[in-house]
Amino acid sequence: MKTKDGRTAFESAILKGALKRDMPVLGICGGQQLLNVVLGGTLIQHIPAEVDDALAHEQPNPRTEPGHVVHVVKGTLLYRITGSEALAVNSAHHQAAKDVGRDVIVNATADDGIIEGIEHPRYRFCLGVQWHPEYLISPGDGRILDAFVAAAA
Repeated sequence: MKTKDGRTAFESAILKGALKRDMPVLGICGGQQLLNVVLGGTLIQHIPAEVDDALAHEQPNPRTEPGHVVHVVKGTLLYRITGSEALAVNSAHHQAAKDVGRDVIVNATADDGIIEGIEHPRYRFCLGVQWHPEYLISPGDGRILDAFVAAAA
């Protein structure tokens, strides 16, 4: 497997700097995975090899269509933003958060148990989602982007 060590080091440094300054952070897909690691978590390196009966997280259909549903935990930042307990999402990943760091909250999971969203309450806006809300698959996606922009204003 080819890794992008330079890119990972660069993105990690930027993320750590943003968190140190309590700047709003929205980690999308690989950004959520990086956020999880920076916050002390670990990764599933390849979902099909590590998770029995896993969903197709690298969905075969176009990314502009939903691939599966995620279940949002009530009371979380993600729930407050989206107002929904379930979101249809696209899915384009083979890695995922495995264990989360101290005080990190899992805010969304897929039916197979894969962590699909995380957040950290210590920061004013620190949210990670495993899908791509920029495709606006559901109304919740637009709310995520709007909340991030509002937090950054």
